[in-house]
Amino acid sequence: MAPKNPARDNREARERLRLYQARQGLHDRQRRRRVRDNLVGAGVLVLVAALATGSQLAFAGSQGNGSADASASANATPTPSASATAANTGDVPSKEIAKGATWTGSLTLNKSIDLGIELDGAKAPQAASVEISLIKEQFYNGTTCHRLADSDGLKFLQCGSANGDGTGDAGFEYGPLENVPSDGVYDEGTIAIARSTSPYSQSTQFFIVYGDTTLDGSTGGYTVVGKVTSGLSELESKIAAKGISSPGQDGTGEPKVATTITAATIAQEK
Repeated sequence: MAPKNPARDNREARERLRLYQARQGLHDRQRRRRVRDNLVGAGVLVLVAALATGSQLAFAGSQGNGSADASASANATPTPSASATAANTGDVPSKEIAKGATWTGSLTLNKSIDLGIELDGAKAPQAASVEISLIKEQFYNGTTCHRLADSDGLKFLQCGSANGDGTGDAGFEYGPLENVPSDGVYDEGTIAIARSTSPYSQSTQFFIVYGDTTLDGSTGGYTVVGKVTSGLSELESKIAAKGISSPGQDGTGEPKVATTITAATIAQEK
């Protein structure tokens, strides 16, 4: 047996301790790096999620901010929310209300402009039923017409938002689209339903065409629910001809003449 060498044993012990401490240090650095990498990875995921949410909010905001793309192309619709769901939401009035009949009545603006109106319960049974229900419940009384278009080939007045600024509804949205012009031309006197992106985002807003208007039909077009039968010239001369306050990028905006629906009536034609 070899004799003991205390000095050598001490050196070997110190070397073993150094190697152990080095391994422990490496292990600690690797652990800290994994923790750091995990935190960075989590941070990236949070950032990506935040950006995605932000873009969704931005998109939703652009669709539902009341700017009403009523260009009635998709750019001229009101903007109740931009639901992409192909189904009705909320308590939508039954399409049986219109009974497939013609309904006539009146729409009074600013207490002095009386428009005769006619709703087509045969060609647009769901939209006509909704309008009949809203008029009978006096939903429109006191609401404003918040958007006017007065350029060549784009002439309409948009009305019917619950909040008077292109936002708000009666708690429901509905579809499908009905009686849409195949050529995208909405004749003078047309009453059509404004909407957001989805064909099932129709609600309470509508637009009155006071001069032949061509709208983009690439997203499906707009439901023609009826027509103005009298009083259109007054709407044009007393409201549209006065112009737009602060037109937006698309040239549409709030009419200079503040316009409120002060009365509305409807009854089935006998």
